[in-house]
Amino acid sequence: MTGMTSSARPFLNRRLAEFGTTIFAEMSALAVSTGSINLGQGFPDTDGPEEIREAAVRALRAGHGNQYPPGPGIPELRTAIAAHQKRRYDLSYDPDTEVLVTAGATEAIAATLLALLEPGDEVIALEPYYDSYAACIAMAGGTRVPVTLRPHEDSFRLDLDELRDAVTDRTRLLLINTPHNPTGTVLTREELTAIAELAVERDLLVVTDEVYEHLVFDEAEHLPLAAFPGMRERTVTIGSAGKTFSFTGWKVGWVTAAPALVTAVRSAKQFLTYVSSGPFQYAVAEALSLPDSYFSAFRADMLAKRDLLTTGLTEAGFKVFKPAGTYFVTTDIRPLGETDGFAFCRVLPERAGVVAIPNAVFYDHREAGAPFVRFAFCKRTDKLREAIDRLSELRKFD
Repeated sequence: MTGMTSSARPFLNRRLAEFGTTIFAEMSALAVSTGSINLGQGFPDTDGPEEIREAAVRALRAGHGNQYPPGPGIPELRTAIAAHQKRRYDLSYDPDTEVLVTAGATEAIAATLLALLEPGDEVIALEPYYDSYAACIAMAGGTRVPVTLRPHEDSFRLDLDELRDAVTDRTRLLLINTPHNPTGTVLTREELTAIAELAVERDLLVVTDEVYEHLVFDEAEHLPLAAFPGMRERTVTIGSAGKTFSFTGWKVGWVTAAPALVTAVRSAKQFLTYVSSGPFQYAVAEALSLPDSYFSAFRADMLAKRDLLTTGLTEAGFKVFKPAGTYFVTTDIRPLGETDGFAFCRVLPERAGVVAIPNAVFYDHREAGAPFVRFAFCKRTDKLREAIDRLSELRKFD
């Protein structure tokens, strides 16, 4: 029979059997079908700096990047990434051997885990975790070991003893995300020092997802783990242009690490996309050289939006965990008489015309994340105000 198969074996690789359509696709489709305000998926609803968009247009018209760019990324961008790391963190990287451009941070994570893991290796990840972590660990044949960030007063905290106890003889690497999506936690110097000491003591590799490095608020400070003693040679640092410059569709990310680690990641990356985002690489090279005033203004704008949304959510009856970084805020729905984040988010568009994400999708321990819901505040102020007005209607259901 044409188009049919007699095999009883499922089409999908068993390593991916637990992963269906991402929650982001599901909830964004729900936003479209219901006409709701989408505070679920983390993308801005306005473009980034006009001069950077024009830089991409210039590159297109000049024929820069319209054909395959170099596999590791164009030299201009690799040089700009190295200069950024040096200027902001005093971390020195060789653009030729220690920088790799990727198709966004998502590919950087995939290529890194595929390169560094063997089947059976354990990966410790901070839970809740960005959903691609679990899928990429699975594709590499690794075993994920979650260490849960737990709510404490108005934030989520890492239990360092729990982290230390999770390490076994099979642990290959630690997957660290700071600033942390979805909780907004920014790991402190003391916490990062303890993580570094553990990695050195147990001879572990560390992969750090730092895509929200420019979005830290209040007294928080972003500190790259690679700058801590003993970490330069064992850390793969992942960055991205999308979150910092509000061009998430361009998919320009990067890896910085010691030469042997970059070589390993490149070996996997070349068989994923090979290369990507040619003209956009030239534009991002210019973006990374923007003056400090851009980054300060960007952070101040997001801080104002954070405060606007967190205040509105509190007034609507949510328990709010004010984020120290990223552009997401996690809330507890139990004060609203709800306990199931999945059910709550699936009816929220009908009840209030707003879409959010249930945090439980980011947990292995689903019950630990059940009452938490994530909202994104990287939207226009008028949209946030409208969303707050709509969410205030929830009190009528109490």
